Amino acid sequence: MPKRLRLTRRFPVALTNDAYRTLHRFAAEAEISTDEALTFLFEHFNSVTHAENLTARLRLFKAELGARKA
Repeated sequence: MPKRLRLTRRFPVALTNDAYRTLHRFAAEAEISTDEALTFLFEHFNSVTHAENLTARLRLFKAELGARKA
C-alpha cells in the first residue's frame, strides 16, 4: 500500500528569484503543487542528485555565498 502524503511540517523558506522560478516550473511541468515538488525532491534526494556534481556545485555556491549576501 502506498504511503499517504501528509504534509505535517511547515517552515519558512527564503529562495532566490531563480530558485523560486525553477521550483514553480518544475512543479508545473510535473503537475503537482510546489509543496509536493519540494517533498518529492527531499524524499528522493539521493536518487535525483549526482554526488560528484552536488559536491562541486556546493563548493562553488559556498565560494560565492559571501558576495551574494553583500
